[in-house]
Amino acid sequence: MWFYKALLHLYPSSFRAEYGEEMCAVFERRGTSRLEAMFEVLANAPAVHWDILRQDLRYTARTLARAPGFTAVAILVLALGIGANTAVFSVTDYVLLRPFPFPSPDRLVSLWETVPGYRHMELSPSNYRDWERMNRSFENLAAVSTQEVNLIGQGAPERIKAAYVTGNLFAVLGVQPQFGRFIAPTDDRESAPHTAVISYGAWQRVFGGDAGVLGRKVNLDGALIIVIGIMPPGFHFPNQEVELWMPFQFDANAFSDRNDNYLDGVARLRPGVTIQQADADMKVIADQLRRQYPKELEHTGAAVNLLRDDVISHPRRLLVVALAGAALCVLLIACSNLANLLLARALARQKELAVRAVLGAGRERLIRQLGTESMVLSLVGGLLGVLLAGLGLPLLTTLGPSLPAAGIPAIDLRVLGFAIVVTILTGIGFGVVPALRVGRTDLNGLREGSRSGGGRKAGLRSTLILAEVTLSVVLLISAGLLLRALLRIQSIDPGFRTDGVMTLETALPMPKYENLAKRTAFYRRVLSEIHDLPGVADAGYISFLPMVMGGGIWPVDVDGKTLDRSENHTASLRFITPGFLATLKIPLHVGRNINESDAADRPMAAIVSESFARRYWPDQNPLGRHFKFAFFDRTVVGVVGDIHVRGLERSSEPQVYLPYQQQPDGNLVFYAPKGLVIRASGNPRRLLPAVRRIIQQADPEQPISDVRTLAEIVQADTAPRTVQVRIIAAFAALAFLLAALGIHGLLSFTVSTRSSEIAVRIALGAQPRNILRIVLRESVLLAAGGVILGVALAYAAGRAMQSILAGITPGDAATFLAAAGLCFLMTLVGSLAPALRALRVDPITAIRAE
Repeated sequence: MWFYKALLHLYPSSFRAEYGEEMCAVFERRGTSRLEAMFEVLANAPAVHWDILRQDLRYTARTLARAPGFTAVAILVLALGIGANTAVFSVTDYVLLRPFPFPSPDRLVSLWETVPGYRHMELSPSNYRDWERMNRSFENLAAVSTQEVNLIGQGAPERIKAAYVTGNLFAVLGVQPQFGRFIAPTDDRESAPHTAVISYGAWQRVFGGDAGVLGRKVNLDGALIIVIGIMPPGFHFPNQEVELWMPFQFDANAFSDRNDNYLDGVARLRPGVTIQQADADMKVIADQLRRQYPKELEHTGAAVNLLRDDVISHPRRLLVVALAGAALCVLLIACSNLANLLLARALARQKELAVRAVLGAGRERLIRQLGTESMVLSLVGGLLGVLLAGLGLPLLTTLGPSLPAAGIPAIDLRVLGFAIVVTILTGIGFGVVPALRVGRTDLNGLREGSRSGGGRKAGLRSTLILAEVTLSVVLLISAGLLLRALLRIQSIDPGFRTDGVMTLETALPMPKYENLAKRTAFYRRVLSEIHDLPGVADAGYISFLPMVMGGGIWPVDVDGKTLDRSENHTASLRFITPGFLATLKIPLHVGRNINESDAADRPMAAIVSESFARRYWPDQNPLGRHFKFAFFDRTVVGVVGDIHVRGLERSSEPQVYLPYQQQPDGNLVFYAPKGLVIRASGNPRRLLPAVRRIIQQADPEQPISDVRTLAEIVQADTAPRTVQVRIIAAFAALAFLLAALGIHGLLSFTVSTRSSEIAVRIALGAQPRNILRIVLRESVLLAAGGVILGVALAYAAGRAMQSILAGITPGDAATFLAAAGLCFLMTLVGSLAPALRALRVDPITAIRAE
C-alpha cells in the first residue's frame, strides 16, 4: 500500500484530498499489482493535471480580461525586459560565445611580431618564412594580407575587397570550396599561373551564379586571373568584406627587408599543444633570429594569441558585456515591477481568495491559479519581447565586429531557447514566488479587507522598489559616464577641417600605373578638371585618407644615424599632391607646401608634422634638416600641424608627407595616392556626377569607390561608441521610467491601504503638510537608499569600464550628482499623483467603506 500511496503524489494535492482514500480502498479490493498501478497512475495523472490547467487557463483568461489595464501594463513591462535581454543575448552570443565556423576553432591562433611601442606588428615575409620553417607548435602556419583590387570587364568597373594568402591558408582554416578547388601551395610559387578563389556572394552578385565562371579569366588590376574555386555560402576570412582570395606568389625581393611588415599570421595548433607552449616556442625562435640578424631584429619579439581574441578587441568586448549588464538590470527592474503588480493584485483579491478557500479550495489550488496567471503573463510578455527583440536587432548589429562568421546576429534557436528560459524563470521567480506568499490566506481575508497589505507584504514591495531604484541609478550613472566619454572624444580636434569636403578613392591598378609619368598624367588631368568645376575651392590626392587607414609606418633615421626602434622612432608615410594640405586646411607652421616643382630629379623633399619636428629637433629650426625615410634621404621643407591618423581615440605617430612625383617607378606602389579630397562651397556631394565623368574620361576602366564626406569619416570613427551610448541611455531611460512607475504604484497602494488612517487623521485636524509627509516619507527613504546603493554599485561598474571611459574618472562628480538629482526628480514625479489623492481623501466616505 505504501507504494501506491507514494504514486498518488503524482496527482494534484486537491485531487488526492478528494479521491485519495477512495482510490486506496479500490486498490486494496482489486489487489492490483504494483506494475499495473504504476501504469494506471502514469496514464491518468497527466490528464488530471491538464484538466485542472484548462480550468485555470479559462479562469485566468476571464480574470485578465476583467482587468485590461493591469494585463496590458504587466505584459508590456515583461516584453520590454525580456525583449531587451533577448536582443542583447543575440549580439553577445554572436560576438562572445558563438565559435568560429571552422573545425576546432579553439586551436586557431594569430601570430604577431612585437617591438617596443607596438604590441602587435604584422610579420615581414622573411620572418614569416623562418617562423614557418622553425616552429614545432603548429600543424600549419599561413599568412594573409587584405587589399582592394579593380575588377574590370564584368559590367561597370568595380572596386572589391580581396585578400592575398599563402597556399596553406585554407588548410589552416580547415575549409573546403563549394565548387572547384582552393588555393594550394603550388599556386603560391612565383612561376605559377595567376589564380583566384571567389566568395559565394561575389559569384552570385558579379557573375550571376554562372557555373561556367570556373576556369574563366577575369581582369583584376589589369592582370588576367583564372578563377579556380567558389567558397561556400557564409565563408568569410579574414572579415566579412573580403570577396576574393589570391596567392601571394612572393618573388625574391619580398624577402630582402625583415622590417617590411604587412602579413597577418594565422596558424593551427598541433593536437596537445597549448597556446602558452606555442607562445614560448615562438619567443625562443624570435631570440634565435635576433641573434642571427642583430641589426634588423634587435628588438623584435613574437606573440601568439587566440584568433578570436584578436578579432574582438577588449574595448568592444567590454562594451558588449556592459550592454548585457544594462539589459539584465532592465529585466530585473521589469521583474520587480511585475512582482509588485502581482502582489498588489493578489492582495486586492484577498476577499475573493478567502471566499474560494471557504468553498473548499486548498492552498495548493489557490497557488496554482495565481501561478498560472503569472506564467500566462510571462509567456505572452515573452512572445511580445521576442518580437521587440527582432525589431531592435538592426540597431544592435552595429555593435558586432566584422567577424569571419556567417551572417549577422539573428533570432535563431539558441536565442529562442534563451528567451524561453528567461520567460519561464521570470514567471516562476517573480510570479509563483509572490503567489506562495499571498496564497497563505484563510477566513481572516474576509475580515482584514484592505488593511491586509501591511506587514511583511509591504516590506517585500518596498524591497523590490529599493532594488529598482538602485539598478536605475547604476544604469543612469553608467550611461552618463559613457556619454561624457563620447562627448570628450568628439570634442578632440582631428587636426583638419571636415566641413565641405567630399572624399572618394580611385586606386590605380598596377602594373598599369607602375610608371610614375603615367600616374602623374592621371592626377594632373583629374585635378585640373575638378578645379574648373563651379564651387570647387581646392582638391588633392593622398596615399591614404586619415582615419581610413592608420598604418603606413616606417622607421626614421636622423642625421645619418640609425636610431633605436625601441624608442618609437617611426612615422606614418603619405605621398600627396600639392593641393591636399590646403583642401583639409591642415595648418602650415613654417616653410612651404609641396608643389609641382618637387619632381623626381629634384632634392627629395618632405613636409613633417609638428610632433615629428619636436621629437627629432627640439627647440631647433627643422627646415633644411635631413633624415632617412622610406629608402631615401629627405630634406624638411615645411612643418604642418599634427592630425589624428589612427582615429580620435588612438594616439598617432608623427606624420611625413612626400611629393607624389618623388615616388620612383615600381617603388612603394602600395603608397601611390588613391584618396581624392575635394573642398567645395555648399554640399560637395552635388559635384559627384561631374567628378565621375572626369575620372571616366581620364580612364574608362578606373572605378570609383568609398564616396563619403570627410565629416562622415570622422563620425564613423566614433559611430560604435555613439550607438552604444544611445542603447545604454535607452536602457537607463527605460529603467528610470519603470522605477518611477514602481514608486507610483507603491505609493498608490499605500494610500489605498491606509485610507482609513488618513481619514481619521484628517478628521482629527491633520494639516495637508502632515498628510504629504506621511505619503512622501516612504518614497524619499526608498529613493535615498536606492541612491546610496546605486552610487556604490555604479562606482564599481565605472572602475570595470575605466579602459573605455577615455579619461573620464569612474567617480565623475557631475555624472553622479546628475543621476542622484534625476532619481529624486523621479521620486517626486512618481509620488505626485498618490500624494494628491491622499489629500483628497474624504474622511466620512473612507470610514464608511471600512
